[in-house]
Amino acid sequence: MEDPIAPHYVKASTCNQSGCVEVAALEGNAIALRDSKTPHVPPHVFTAHEWHAFIGGVKAGEFDHLTHS
Repeated sequence: MEDPIAPHYVKASTCNQSGCVEVAALEGNAIALRDSKTPHVPPHVFTAHEWHAFIGGVKAGEFDHLTHS
């Protein structure tokens, strides 16, 4: 039986069998981020401000230089 208070993690539609990051909304507007291959490891937790700043940077292309594809 699933824990009703456990965070509901979602992953991007572009994920594959080799793994992906998953995110979940937490109480207090925090965001949890974890590796789908190791769900037993505690997630990284970000404030709403930190998360929005990161997503804004992604959308603006600020991290594109880090990709190798």
